[in-house]
Amino acid sequence: MLTEQLAAKVLAEAVKTGGDFAEIFLEDRLNHSLSMLSGKVETVYSLRLHGAGVRVFSGTQGIYVYTNDTSEAGLIACARRAAGAIRDGKGAAITPLSWQDTPSIHPILQRPDQVKTAKKVEKMRAAQAALKQYDELTQAAISYSDSVQRVWIANTEGLFTGDMRVYTRFFVNAITSNGTENQTGSASPGTMQGFEIFDHRIDPEACAHKAARQAVTMLHAPLCPAGVMPVVIDNGFGGVIFHEACGHSLEATSVAPGNSEFCGKLGQKVASEKVTAIDDGTMANEWGSLNIDDEGTPTTRLVLIENGVLKNYMIDKLNARKMGMPITGSGRRQGYMYAPTSRMRNTYIAAGEDDEQEIIASMGDGLYAKAMGGGSVEPSTGKFNFSVQEGYLVKDGKIAHPVRGASLIGRGSEILPLIDRVGRDMQMAQGMCGSQSGSIPTNVGQPMIRVSSMTVGGR
Repeated sequence: MLTEQLAAKVLAEAVKTGGDFAEIFLEDRLNHSLSMLSGKVETVYSLRLHGAGVRVFSGTQGIYVYTNDTSEAGLIACARRAAGAIRDGKGAAITPLSWQDTPSIHPILQRPDQVKTAKKVEKMRAAQAALKQYDELTQAAISYSDSVQRVWIANTEGLFTGDMRVYTRFFVNAITSNGTENQTGSASPGTMQGFEIFDHRIDPEACAHKAARQAVTMLHAPLCPAGVMPVVIDNGFGGVIFHEACGHSLEATSVAPGNSEFCGKLGQKVASEKVTAIDDGTMANEWGSLNIDDEGTPTTRLVLIENGVLKNYMIDKLNARKMGMPITGSGRRQGYMYAPTSRMRNTYIAAGEDDEQEIIASMGDGLYAKAMGGGSVEPSTGKFNFSVQEGYLVKDGKIAHPVRGASLIGRGSEILPLIDRVGRDMQMAQGMCGSQSGSIPTNVGQPMIRVSSMTVGGR
């Protein structure tokens, strides 16, 4: 735990050489994970992470030093090393620290670190039992993870606050094979919540059926034809395309240095009028939500695009200085070994007014991407290439049959104006997002959307 007296000493040391702002972030985290392969528990893993980082600003220059020695001597030494990189600054006026309680908008009923391992294994065995119904499965991997993180944050502007973040997640990965190639199906729900997640948010058997059905369906599917065609992308994890191809380009880490295709476009139309996109950290118990960000700023609901018009960027404290714009509660980091920067939280395309059945019925011939897989994106241009984990060919507005090997190819800024339908049922899916400040939990989401013309890779 970080006390007010110790934090004040560390901050004073950090600005001795002229820094105009200093911050200390202290973390204590417990991680637990279990894995099961084909019905056998393979690993039981526990890890404690404990340490702190000191950050110093001089204008738009930021210095970050971290340590796992959180004694007074260790923290003072860390602050001294950070200060040593700053010379001849104007110096910070240190505001006396005052503790600020962080109201929690994410109630936790059953902390997972207080639940016996045997109860966690029970949930995994329930999923494994459901998988036994599928004869074509060659392998099944099931895993469970939870994390309890406590943070304390103080800075020279007088902020002194803290928070506790609790995450729980369940994974099922099913594999089928025809002897020459494998197909996979997966389900990986999670929330910023405790073990009560299994009472109302996660059904292990349903996860197993979803993963197995997907793997079996794709095993018997013919290859997808390539071409330019209308594409319907389903809700939930379909939002990964917006997250990767557009969301990262709206983070200040890309905008501040001028590396984003959306630089200088605030107030301009960048998408179809049907598109409203939001990054929201205030959604109760959602995977990407927060009470405060990793700079101590209360989380926010930020409209990025409204009816096609670009409204906001996601901005952290250092990039706010570079851009001359206010912070948005978007400063995030994996842990104390990373300096924070602007990151997404729960990022999604908002629900529209189009009927899902009509979206497919009126598309003619094209592709229905029911579930998205992984992919690659070039952040500076927004160019992307994503695999379709579960896809279906559509003929004359009717779903004809499943297809495998499909991929979606395009550029974020070019795809957004081509979205001509947005459905009513917005859903989210969970993932881990990697960027400059490490890997963090984020939600992606959208209702069913239709892109009027898109390049589909296949054979």
